[in-house]
Amino acid sequence: MKDRDKITNTTINLGLGSNILLSIFKTFFGIFGNSPALLVDGINSTSDVIYYVAVKIFMHHARKPADDEHPYGHRQLESISAIVVGAFILTTGVAIFWESINKIYEYFSTGKAGNTISIAVLYIAVFTFCLKIFLFVYTRRTGKKTKNPTIRALANDHLNDIMAALAVVFGVVMNISGYYWVDPAAGALVAVYILKTGIEIIKDSSSDLMDAYPDEDFKQEITKISKSVVGVLEIEELGIHRFGPYYSINITIAVDGNISIREGHCIADRVESLLIDQYPESLRDVLIHYHPHNPTKGNCQWT
Repeated sequence: MKDRDKITNTTINLGLGSNILLSIFKTFFGIFGNSPALLVDGINSTSDVIYYVAVKIFMHHARKPADDEHPYGHRQLESISAIVVGAFILTTGVAIFWESINKIYEYFSTGKAGNTISIAVLYIAVFTFCLKIFLFVYTRRTGKKTKNPTIRALANDHLNDIMAALAVVFGVVMNISGYYWVDPAAGALVAVYILKTGIEIIKDSSSDLMDAYPDEDFKQEITKISKSVVGVLEIEELGIHRFGPYYSINITIAVDGNISIREGHCIADRVESLLIDQYPESLRDVLIHYHPHNPTKGNCQWT
């Protein structure tokens, strides 16, 4: 976990430092280089800085050990942090789209030609594109390694910035050619893509908090391993709860109702051992309850 937290912290710091640099350059050249698309992209980078700071705070608290009120630790804050990232991305997308549409409306309603964009804007966009490709590849790789939903969300945000940089490059070229309205239109298209990404991040992170199955293959594999144990006649219930990078599994198995309690315990213990051996780094605990098979044939009698 220490190595995982170190990798996560390094990834966040790298993204934070890069976005501080980009927000300054893109906002400055967006204003003085007469590029609405680069300006809104600079606003996007500024919002990135804000939620990167929020993410650092969440990740700090997520590393806290378990206590009496949180017996499973604080790792669920990783999913909550990812939702915060998604919310920031969503808000930024709405603001960028609205501003870009206003620019387009102003151009066509007044017939006023826009200003020629400075060539420096093109250089900043190309630099942003190259830097964000590196950050996206690096962050996506660490996201897969750490299985941290926040890091995956940040990788998607870097992908947004790659698309935004491409839109700025296209807008600058078209502006130089005399199509002034294309630059804000490019900003509007980027905003739509940003909105889509924000919604997907919130949806995926909410699924983690709602105890949705991580994926169907994982569920099927857990079921297959459990049913492979001699004495397991049926899997009656299977619950998978995510706690940060770990999973807690609750299984109800059906066994022969005529065996002893000790035999039932041995079967359950075998299922637990097999699952932990198969997923030693993923499973936090495995809780198994066993029932007699076809219990309706011999209902319990209470006196």
